[in-house]
Amino acid sequence: MGPLSGRRGFTLIEILAVLAIVGVAAGMTMALVAPDERDVAAREARRFAGALEYAAERAQWRNEPLGVSAERGVLRYWRRDAGNDRWLPLTDDDVLRAHALPEPLAASALAYAGRALAADAVVPLRASGRNEPFAFLLATPRWRTVVAVDPLNRVSVSGPAPAAP
Repeated sequence: MGPLSGRRGFTLIEILAVLAIVGVAAGMTMALVAPDERDVAAREARRFAGALEYAAERAQWRNEPLGVSAERGVLRYWRRDAGNDRWLPLTDDDVLRAHALPEPLAASALAYAGRALAADAVVPLRASGRNEPFAFLLATPRWRTVVAVDPLNRVSVSGPAPAAP
């Protein structure tokens, strides 16, 4: 046996294999920790769609008019005060509490009953369940997602689609 037979170490191939595995793991971790704008838009649109379905059902169950609005990066739900005929923020429901959207996502009201409306308008959800169709836009600088509700309170999500240049 020669003088090197008692020494043990790692070969260059073994070191490169370990570095490759660590690199792949780090890349996957970054993808999970920091999702891209498209994934954020899709996730938040699904969350908003579920909350809208719940709000429409709650309005019927409790026989109370509710509303929803979007102001830049915040989605808000409202209750109609019968005495003053004003909208009051809804705070007694975890699902319908004001929800701040993650950056760079912004939301705005898009249409109500086929007409454009102010971006921060309160869209009503009637206690009767007979609502006008409406839509909201959730957008990042690169992606647009439309969340629409039909007269039967069915919610659909279109997108995310690339934003127009």
